[in-house]
Amino acid sequence: MLAEWLAPKAAALESRGLTRRLRARPSSEVLIDLASNDYLGLARDPRVVEAAVAAVREWGASATASRLVTGTTTLHAELESELALYAGQESGLVFSSGYLANLGAVTALGGPGTLLVSDEHVHASIVDACRLSRSRVEVVPHNDLEAITKALAERKEPHAVVLVESVYSVLGDAAPLDALSAVAIEHGAVLLVDEAHGLGVTGNGHGSVHAAGLAGQDHVIVTMTLSKSLASQGGVVLGPSVLREHLVNRARPFIFDTGLNPAACAAALAALRVLADDPSRPDAIHATAARLASVCGVDPSAGAVVSVPMPGPREAVQAAELCLENGVRVGSFRPPSVPDGISRLRLTAHAGLSPEDLDHACKVITTAIQEVS
Repeated sequence: MLAEWLAPKAAALESRGLTRRLRARPSSEVLIDLASNDYLGLARDPRVVEAAVAAVREWGASATASRLVTGTTTLHAELESELALYAGQESGLVFSSGYLANLGAVTALGGPGTLLVSDEHVHASIVDACRLSRSRVEVVPHNDLEAITKALAERKEPHAVVLVESVYSVLGDAAPLDALSAVAIEHGAVLLVDEAHGLGVTGNGHGSVHAAGLAGQDHVIVTMTLSKSLASQGGVVLGPSVLREHLVNRARPFIFDTGLNPAACAAALAALRVLADDPSRPDAIHATAARLASVCGVDPSAGAVVSVPMPGPREAVQAAELCLENGVRVGSFRPPSVPDGISRLRLTAHAGLSPEDLDHACKVITTAIQEVS
């Protein structure tokens, strides 16, 4: 029955060049990595790895239960405290993934009395959170302040949340946080900023909200993932302590999920401490991103991601395969992962990339683009 049901769907994807396939990579793979989200190059840092190993020995492999039962360890408390301090926020609450952090925050604030105003380019986790929130949702054009203002001014609901990313994951552009904050204050709304691509990259690593002077403001909520710059797994919601208490009691992805495992907590905590002790790493990301953007003829990125438009999905995949054959891994984004429908190569700048590797990568990528375009 399933084959008969699903085969036409698979054929439709294949005909449009949109089929996705898993590819397992060996641990010994030797490639120049411009595809992963390991922005600060800490996934194999001995300090991060040893912290994870030590946590497994001390706590075991699992948090053993939900955070409200036995799943909160002293590691969770330390991580929440240090993340909040680093980002300039009053408090934090760690979830098992960045996806669940967004899902938990948005659905816990949502409901019939809350309007959600969502930028059309936000991450899928926020899109899904809006769908589950039971709120009325207004999806507005990307970075369109006028549309956001109109939606807030005309709302009937007593509460509203504006949903944006500090740095967008596909285009690599930035949200106008100062202006968004002003609009939110004017209309009595909360501003929720997903800093998945800001932590460790913008604001000298502290994120875009911190750089804009909005950290600790009572109308601003920050969500982050621990799986990019912090080279681990998990997510966090940062904001006023009253928000934390609300999430503990209302956020279903927090209440009914097993706590983040101790190894991931310890790894993220170690990576955060490395970042705090070495603020030069974000600068290295921006220098690499600027070089990649220049050779590809695209605008500089606000973060680590350099987005290169391609003629179509097949060309994007083909260019990525050519790069891989020549020792460079890059990402290829196709609909529906791209909010504007344009297939792209997605190049991720990493701290720690040697000048020689960067030179080789630039040559390989530009050659691949020329060949398929």
